[in-house]
Amino acid sequence: GNNNNNGGAGKGAAAPSNMEDDDLASHIPPNALQALMRAPPILKFVEAADYQFYQYLVDVLIPDVLRSIPSHLTQAIRNFAKGLESWLTQALHACPPQLQKVKIVAVSSLGQTLRRYTSLNHLAQAARAVLHNTEQIKQMLQDLNRVDFHNVHEQASWVCGCDETIVSRLEEDFKVTLQRPSSLEVWAQWLNQLVDDVLEPHQNKPDFPAHARQFLLRWSFYSSMVIRDLTLRSAASFGSFHLIRLLYDEYMFYVV
Repeated sequence: GNNNNNGGAGKGAAAPSNMEDDDLASHIPPNALQALMRAPPILKFVEAADYQFYQYLVDVLIPDVLRSIPSHLTQAIRNFAKGLESWLTQALHACPPQLQKVKIVAVSSLGQTLRRYTSLNHLAQAARAVLHNTEQIKQMLQDLNRVDFHNVHEQASWVCGCDETIVSRLEEDFKVTLQRPSSLEVWAQWLNQLVDDVLEPHQNKPDFPAHARQFLLRWSFYSSMVIRDLTLRSAASFGSFHLIRLLYDEYMFYVV
């Protein structure tokens, strides 16, 4: 009797391992599988899992947007980002449109993020060369001191309601940081601190996205007014300022 029981147990124990070796999806009827892939809870789970995985992927590929990346690696990342949507579209051709949409939107976001981060990294390396050039920094400071900041402040206040205290602090901090030898990392710390000071009160609140958008618009308008003044004065360092402005706009967007 014991032998029969052992034999039965042995057969019973072997079955699950065979099941595990098989493709689980093949044991679900096609109609049921299609219905599962249309179910809202499943779609929400897939969306959350995709975004989490893609964020991890971005952190692995570009752990620090300011650190120099070899040009061949940058190009490889951009090519990878370019092909993502078409590859996934082909792979999902037999899936329900609801699932296709969720996954394509998520992978499209990954592609955009990788393109934006590689562009930001390219700008960062170009700006690093400017910030390490003592003569260029000296010229930038001379040109900046000729800017009519009173007019810039007035227009910024009237058009987008910029806080006078923050606007004045921006001008002062920028000039002070420019006066001393500052690496790109020091400038990044300043921008990070600025974002924290302005948006910290709204952190983890429903109105955070609205305040973040407003801050980016104000920052963009204010910096464009400074660039406009430098352009009208035919400032010798206009090119350097334009490059720095592009980098800071992109970096602000990245931080926010």
